[in-house]
Amino acid sequence: MGFSENTTGLVLAIVSSLFIGTSFILKKKGLKRAAAAGTPAGVGGYTYLREPLWWAGMITMIVGEVSNFVAYIYAPAVLVTPLGALSIIISAVLAHFMLRERLQRLGVVGCILCIVGSVVIVIHAPQEHMPTSVLEIWILAIQPAFVIYVAATISIVVALMLHFEPRYGQTNVLVYLGICSLMGALTVVSIKAIGIAIKLTLEGISQIAYPQTWFFLAVAVICVVMQLNYLNKALDTFNAAIVSPVYYVMFTTLTIIASAIMFKDWAGQNASSIVSEMCGFITVLSGTIVLHVTREQEPANPPGNISWYDGEDIKVMEDGPYIMLNDSNYFH
Repeated sequence: MGFSENTTGLVLAIVSSLFIGTSFILKKKGLKRAAAAGTPAGVGGYTYLREPLWWAGMITMIVGEVSNFVAYIYAPAVLVTPLGALSIIISAVLAHFMLRERLQRLGVVGCILCIVGSVVIVIHAPQEHMPTSVLEIWILAIQPAFVIYVAATISIVVALMLHFEPRYGQTNVLVYLGICSLMGALTVVSIKAIGIAIKLTLEGISQIAYPQTWFFLAVAVICVVMQLNYLNKALDTFNAAIVSPVYYVMFTTLTIIASAIMFKDWAGQNASSIVSEMCGFITVLSGTIVLHVTREQEPANPPGNISWYDGEDIKVMEDGPYIMLNDSNYFH
């Protein structure tokens, strides 16, 4: 018995999360090595483009995004997007072992909360009306409610880039990831349009001649480039165990909101389903907060204590030099 379209989409979404979760770690290690050899990406450097490990992470992410792209063709966005929670678990666990970014017990609880919330969202997700042509999607895209949403998104992104990034980009993870997530929501609706166009074209109903198809493609390319640029800055500046869950929560929330506005997903839902979805979001957000608190509570090495060198990062403290003992550790 063959898989249904929704099942195919969900399987592809799970595979996508596996690859994307791994890519966070590979890119992070590549960025760390590049920062040691030149200007860090967090302050505008592009040394990472010469780092093979970063490219390995990039290729892994591309494979994951392609799987995600195909998943959107077969299943609604409100079902595919929440499954990105799997990438949180993968990146957090790999960061614990490969990047020495310690994941405490509360961090594990935070990851579990993210997964539970995502499951609730998936179970109660509204049924999406699948457009049958690019022209139908274009009509949805130019409706007043969605035009207002796009205008608000672009305005916030411009404000984050011009005002908040120079002042708070290096200290607040929400600046970089806010840009990524806002542009990511526009990427998803554009990719949905492109996916439908490809599917219809392969079925013999060509959508290539429509200028709307190429418009959606251009929007997707611009948004993806911006996402990658600011995601690199976020990964270079903050721990992967923080970047991954925060990015997931913001991206998922904004994507579902954008999809609901454009495709009117919640129009036929009852109050019980809507409340359940809201509880799912609250659960996911709670998990993210737990992860934040866990990371913030990690104690720094006080003066006079032993500090450990992980082979890649040397943490310099202001109150004196370190005496190197061997290749693996040092005393203050």
